[in-house]
Amino acid sequence: MAKSQQAPSGTTPQTNPASAALAQRAAALCLDNKATDVVILHLGGVSDMTDFFVIASGTSDTHVRSTAEHLMEGLRAEGQPVHHAEGVTQGRWALLDYVDVVVHLFHPALRNFYQLERLWSDATVVPVEHAGALS
Repeated sequence: MAKSQQAPSGTTPQTNPASAALAQRAAALCLDNKATDVVILHLGGVSDMTDFFVIASGTSDTHVRSTAEHLMEGLRAEGQPVHHAEGVTQGRWALLDYVDVVVHLFHPALRNFYQLERLWSDATVVPVEHAGALS
């Protein structure tokens, strides 16, 4: 597989601007809740199942749960309810499906085990433009 490519700031030609904005917003909410290693992968041209993955880590099961809840509440308040959520109560790997954006929140040990960034290494890494979710 090819190495992940670094995208220029902004969107790539195949990017839906609304999906890109949602991915950035999800990443900002994760960072505001002190998630670590936040990465956005653009899956355009790699997969048709979604446009973006947002991948982040919490420091514990409780942190993963609280970050997932913070993200769902924040996006719901902005008119973006989660389509499907899995694993939030366990806090090991929470998956939040917003259709065009899928958020993966991991306990660090599971993130290291599953290595989604390596599995999706053909995807383009998009810089996180964090200005703060509260701004």
